[in-house]
Amino acid sequence: MIQTSTTSRGTLLLAAVGALLVLCLLSLAIGTRTIPPGEVLATLVGRGGEDAIIWGTRFPRTLLGIVVGASLGLAGALTQALTRNPLGDPGLLGISAGAAFGIVVAVATTGIASLYGYIWFAFAGALVASAVVYLLGSAGRGGATPVKLAIAGVAITALLTSLTSGISLVDPEALNRYRFWASGSLAGQDLGVLFRVLPFVLVGTALGLAVTPALNSLALGDDVAKSLGRRVAITRVQGAAAITMLTGAAVAVVGPIVFVGLVVPHAARMIAGPDHRWLLPFSMVLAPVLVLAADIVGRVIARPGETEVGIVVAFIGAPFFIALVRRRRLAEL
Repeated sequence: MIQTSTTSRGTLLLAAVGALLVLCLLSLAIGTRTIPPGEVLATLVGRGGEDAIIWGTRFPRTLLGIVVGASLGLAGALTQALTRNPLGDPGLLGISAGAAFGIVVAVATTGIASLYGYIWFAFAGALVASAVVYLLGSAGRGGATPVKLAIAGVAITALLTSLTSGISLVDPEALNRYRFWASGSLAGQDLGVLFRVLPFVLVGTALGLAVTPALNSLALGDDVAKSLGRRVAITRVQGAAAITMLTGAAVAVVGPIVFVGLVVPHAARMIAGPDHRWLLPFSMVLAPVLVLAADIVGRVIARPGETEVGIVVAFIGAPFFIALVRRRRLAEL
């Protein structure tokens, strides 16, 4: 029975990877000018004539969608596991608010106008904000409990959001940069941006996957996890570091694409079950599927322009979030 279940999960994971590959091909083909899939494949193997469009624009955009999606999906699954909160999202730890604050501070104080300039301010803001949240959530008796981390995250997010709004209202340039970043877009990026944050994504992924065995124990409660020999405090620190690196790198480049870290782990849980050894890989595959699908839809519905991927994902994620909340409220009655 266990072997059959494992085989079934493996088959479903391969199917999800296949769907991701199909979406990658569509992402390379669809845009202001649609390129036939055969011509896309010919260009990829060096026999086509669409190098400028595919390699120069759409390939970096597609690869960025995969990396950002996988990062947010894994970070979302880790957040829900570590906080034992099914409504948990990477933004719960103040990461997105910290990145936004870093951007407006950089633009307002230094006059930086390019993504290459303020990406590091965004990442630094995300790191500092998450560190403050964890320190506040760890203070007092009991250490870093899920409830204390959630409360600290909400408080820091509210504070940073207020400061960000205040600075952006005073400085028009900061407001313009912040509004473009906050919409969440994969457009206009090149591989250089991706290579700048890729080391953080790889380290965050390694840290996140390393805590997988402890997450199943942690789901049973801290006391049970400790009785099974798990070092709960170290697991939470390592998991928080992974979430910070993954989400900080993603939002620094493309902005806060909301609901990916919330919706995808639930979809993965419905397919793979609660076992985090399967839940995390499924989240890393299904999240890029969602991001690329939303990006393709955004290009189609607003031709010759496009709708930012963050807006399309929000339209998909908001109804799911409402349904999830209603389902939990009905279950509690």
